[in-house]
Amino acid sequence: MSRLTTELLSRRQPGHALERAFYTDLEIFRQDLEQVHYKEWLFVAPACELPGRGSYLTYRIGEYHIVVIRGDDDEIRAFHNTCRHRGSVLCKTDKGKTPKLVCPYHQWTYDLDGTLQWARDMGPDFALEDHGLIAVHCRTISGLIHVCLADEAPDIASYIEVATPYLAAHDLDNAKVAFESRVIENGNWKLVWENNRECYHCCANHPSLIRTFPEDPRISFIGEHEVPDFIADHFAACEAEGLASRYVVAQNGQFRLSRMPLVEGAKSFTLDGSSGVHGKRLGQVHKEDAGVLNQFHYPSTWAYFLPDHCMTFRVTPISPTETELVTCWLVHKDAVEGVDYDLEHLTRVWLNTNSEDRRVVEDNQQGVNSRGYVPGPYSPVHEASVQGFVDWYCETLGPRLIPLRAVAS
Repeated sequence: MSRLTTELLSRRQPGHALERAFYTDLEIFRQDLEQVHYKEWLFVAPACELPGRGSYLTYRIGEYHIVVIRGDDDEIRAFHNTCRHRGSVLCKTDKGKTPKLVCPYHQWTYDLDGTLQWARDMGPDFALEDHGLIAVHCRTISGLIHVCLADEAPDIASYIEVATPYLAAHDLDNAKVAFESRVIENGNWKLVWENNRECYHCCANHPSLIRTFPEDPRISFIGEHEVPDFIADHFAACEAEGLASRYVVAQNGQFRLSRMPLVEGAKSFTLDGSSGVHGKRLGQVHKEDAGVLNQFHYPSTWAYFLPDHCMTFRVTPISPTETELVTCWLVHKDAVEGVDYDLEHLTRVWLNTNSEDRRVVEDNQQGVNSRGYVPGPYSPVHEASVQGFVDWYCETLGPRLIPLRAVAS
């Protein structure tokens, strides 16, 4: 199947969408997991989801099940969620808190740093130190937890260096999750990303969002083009307030950060454009019209950081035609619902938008499923960022299939 995929990649028409198999074929989906998701850094959750020692959450992707836990030393670590005895799952709930990791099968007991502390009746030659939990690469970056399933994780230092000045002002270490939504979209993970990368569809599909998010395609993508005056002025005004803002794309387009203006007069993603949090706000962004810091990092996350609150989005492939999207609304840890913010006011725009995007993606998937689907051209005005994502995907997947072809031949 790697030969077929490389042939599909080689005949890809520049400036056009991908062929049907990339969105429907089981083997290509497995290659996406093996060659992309299992080898790249993946966003899992905001670190504030683990507020105290022993707090944990579990994450599944493909054939992997991991547990992420805050240790007694306050460090966040990740382990494969499988006992070193006979493989039972250790943590069975999505989230929880525990003083130790205890296998429910035979009660092998692990410390929060993964070391095996107790195993009953294993004989005199058994060494506890040889049977600790298997670690997964884990980094917390400005309050955001990332993991990598590869044996050797790719370098993430350049992302940390670039992203930290942008994220620092939003102080995610002092955040809490005000609300979390989970949506299963019946569409391929790439269609979910492609839909997110453009606002060509916004005027017809997102009546709530376009009240505050500009439809101007330059908000979504600048690329190598000259920065328009109104965006340059916004960058300069924000940077005068000490906020890193200018558009940056790095690592072959894998991640992007930029602090973009909202619709004139809008302060946040709410139906009336007012702040979503009126009392205790998250971060140190004092400029009311600072707009939104847009961040994406392929293949697993995009996020929006506003002067009053923040939102993270996690994309997880489930099958060739199913994708999970988890959205977290983050507010200051001391903000009180009903006093500092109204939850409906805070979440309505993106609850609507996620629901609308689910429908859009599912319609897209149903059309692509047809044998009559023929890849069409991207709009050079509105879909440059879609092409950027597809280019990154193809240029990441293709070279990793070449060694597989050599072995197969």
